Amino acid sequence: MIRSARQTMFLLHLLLLLSGLSLVAMGTWVTAGGGPFLHLLAPFSNHLLRFVNIGLLCIAMGTTLVLLGALGGCAAHWESKCLLLTLFSIVLIIFISETAAGVVALVYSSFAEGILKAWAVPALQNDYGSDPTVTGIWNATMAELKCCGFSNYTDFLGSELEERNGTGLPPSCCSTNIAPCSPAEAARSPVQGCFDPILRTLRKHTCAVGGVAAAVGVLEIAAMIISMYLFSHLDEKVS
Repeated sequence: MIRSARQTMFLLHLLLLLSGLSLVAMGTWVTAGGGPFLHLLAPFSNHLLRFVNIGLLCIAMGTTLVLLGALGGCAAHWESKCLLLTLFSIVLIIFISETAAGVVALVYSSFAEGILKAWAVPALQNDYGSDPTVTGIWNATMAELKCCGFSNYTDFLGSELEERNGTGLPPSCCSTNIAPCSPAEAARSPVQGCFDPILRTLRKHTCAVGGVAAAVGVLEIAAMIISMYLFSHLDEKVS
């Protein structure tokens, strides 16, 4: 029975190691600017530079899981109660931290519209047209998603862009997609705001991250159960 538990523990920690490598790869992708996830968030606020830390957090967690996978393999091979207890404690702390982070993420997801609007609208009002980075990212976002502003074209009314260009709005705000685009023409255009497409993109990435986190959580629970089983039965084997 103990031999079977050891083999299962080897397998689980191999999966844990592979999961850690997956997290490292995902964190590297996010930190390196992989795709629209950070690009869509970037213009909303300077505070969102903190989202780069998501990638670093994934790398750190992945590295920890790789080390835990190696530690679990050593603990099973050497049948060390000290290593088994250390492994259980570390995995328990990580599991509790991941659960707490998941709860916080779920709570804040219900305020997604308000939070995004609080970041996006001031960026469009104050920085679009004057900040090349914000302007370029928003232009690319609106062109790719075929949308205008955050809620709609009214986000640009009274903005730095309108004051500078008179009544000119971004070409994406008009169905013709040709400058100049006036507020009157934008009002008749069927082009919608970018909030719904952005939210769908965020949810798609959130589901991917959540799926990986759930799988890792199951592996961590199984690893804790088996490590405690081996810890409690090693004395029986010795006797």
